[in-house]
Amino acid sequence: MERAQQGPRARYREQTRAEIKDLALRQLAEGGGTALALTRIAKEMGLSGPALYRYFAGRDDLLNALIRDAYDDAAAAMARAAARSAKGSRGVRARLHDLAEAYRAWAIAEPHRYLLIQGAPVPGYVAPADTLERARAVLGPFLPLFATGRPGPAVAATVDEMTAWLAADGTVGAWVARYAPEAAGTPDAPAGRQARAASALAGAVLAWTQLHGSVSLEVAGQFAGMAHRGGTLLGAHMEMLADAFGLDQEPA
Repeated sequence: MERAQQGPRARYREQTRAEIKDLALRQLAEGGGTALALTRIAKEMGLSGPALYRYFAGRDDLLNALIRDAYDDAAAAMARAAARSAKGSRGVRARLHDLAEAYRAWAIAEPHRYLLIQGAPVPGYVAPADTLERARAVLGPFLPLFATGRPGPAVAATVDEMTAWLAADGTVGAWVARYAPEAAGTPDAPAGRQARAASALAGAVLAWTQLHGSVSLEVAGQFAGMAHRGGTLLGAHMEMLADAFGLDQEPA
């Protein structure tokens, strides 16, 4: 509806920006972040260099748009997976596997976009501050799962460090509370809720490190010639993490 109400000039601008981003993504797929060249994009579109800068102020502005789009798309994929998985009577451990596989599926389907946000930094580029919230949105669906956990000795030190992080940074507690309302990470919250917040945060951070390591290796082709499937390896990581947090275990 909003797009239909735009004037012809605004629609043309939106279409041109989308075409520029599509060509930029093609360059990223061919050669990574360092291959991005606005002059080449302008040439392919039949535009002059100055004309292209009417749509993006420069390389960094274009990268900002691509990175925001990638995080938003990944977050949307994770939110859809979380909603599907929450239906029915699936246990927390099964839902963890669902989320991990959704993360992996998005990365495999969009390898150049995944590597743009999770791969090596583009030389000379600093991502805008708002990408932090977008990155947190990708991991947000993991928080309520680990809020139900009973962390064991293997992750106790990480939980302690997350407790300190929650006390020091109110934005982190707000992030946890947004996705896991039953876990309030504020210093004045009851001890039980603080413990759930620390468990949620520790689990989400550890899940991210496991996902990043396994999926990045697979997307980069590092598993070529090996006998295992990427999904099998990632599933084993999630099982170990679920064990460490006592997911789906009855209270002692």
